[in-house]
Formats: sequence, C-alpha cells, structure tokens
Amino acid sequence: MRNGERRLRTVDLARAVGLSTQQVRNYEGAGVLPPAGRTDAGYRVFGERHRDALLTSRALQPGYGAVTATRVMRAVHDGDVAAALALVDAAHAALHEERGSLRAAREALEALAGGETAAPSPHRLRIGEVAALIGVRTSALRVWEEAGLLVPGREHGTGYRVYGPADVRDARVVRALRRSHHLFDRIRPVLDDLRREGSTEALRAAVEARGQALTARTRSMLAGAAALHAYLE
Repeated sequence: MRNGERRLRTVDLARAVGLSTQQVRNYEGAGVLPPAGRTDAGYRVFGERHRDALLTSRALQPGYGAVTATRVMRAVHDGDVAAALALVDAAHAALHEERGSLRAAREALEALAGGETAAPSPHRLRIGEVAALIGVRTSALRVWEEAGLLVPGREHGTGYRVYGPADVRDARVVRALRRSHHLFDRIRPVLDDLRREGSTEALRAAVEARGQALTARTRSMLAGAAALHAYLE
C-alpha cells in the first residue's frame, strides 16, 4: 500500500464497489487486484489502489468481456503493460472484423434488392443459364461451389448441376461481394445468415440489430479503455 493510503478490510472494499467479500477474494486470486497486504493475524488489507483495480475491471467487462478484462488486469499487475495493451488491440481488431462482415451483409442485401425486380425463374436452371443470368463465367460458379459457398443440387440421371431460386440468390450475393473484393471467409457468414434467417427481410432486421449492438459495444470499449488508461496513470 502507498503511504497515507486508507486501509480497507475485505468487507470495506466489497461494499465500496458493490461486490460480495467472496467475489473480492476471487478477483484477488485471479490477479485482477494487486496482491493484498496482510495483518499480523493474517487478514487481508486493501487500499484505494485495489478499489481502483476493481472498478477498472468492471469498466472493461461490458466491452471486452469478463475473460479479456481479467487477462488485461492480470498482465498489468504482472508488470507487463505491453501484453495488456496487446489484448486491448486484439479486441478492437476483432470488432473491426465484425464491422467488415456487417458491411458485407449490407452490400449483399443491396445486391439482392437490385435483383428482386426481375421475375423469378419458373424452373431450375443449369450452370450455364445461371452464369448468363448473373453475368459470370461457369468456372466462377464452380470455384464458388468448391469453396463451399454454393451448394447446387444434381439432376437425377445426368448428374448435371441444377440451381433453384435460393441457389441463384446465393450466387448473386457471392458475385456482388466478390466484386467488392470480399474474401470467401467473409462471404460465407453472410450466406449462412441469409439461409438461417430465411428471407432478406429477416436478414435486414438481423443486420440492423447487429449494427446497433456493435455500436453499443464500441462505446463500452471506449469507456473501458479510458478507465484502463486512468488506472495505468
């Protein structure tokens, strides 16, 4: 403890931050808190630094999650601030990747909206017909199938590929996102979402909700990062 710092018992610290005494002990054991001092009788002695550490950890949790918040605080108290900041950087990079996937989903919805004015095909199409319909080579459709993005059916007897309305829709999505230079790994989750939601309307609602959640998480991360900066200072 620092000179002149007010001494806090476990119960005092718990009350100050709204936790139970057992939670305080758990946080100390996990490294979220600096090591506590001990009285001659063996009781823990905390100070304002411990209170600040708990408040910082709780500020980090909404944006970064409890696991990352614990790892960050443990790294700080181990004296490895660079490792703590690397964890923060990784969380922001993951959020940026999520935003990229969200942008891909929005672009896919725009592409589908542009193609929804055309009359739906009354029958199942073969690969050459689909290629001509969406403006790509048949080789592109085969590559997309090999990558697991398209799953056309097969015609009984001949084994020829046949594309139903949903397959044509998926091909339109892939074409639009490839033209925007999205990689297959970013396109695949968009197709998974579209198939799971079952319609463009449902996907649009899901994308909007996800966008709002990402915005809220970004704000929480900013608040948590500010608290960590203040703690480090």
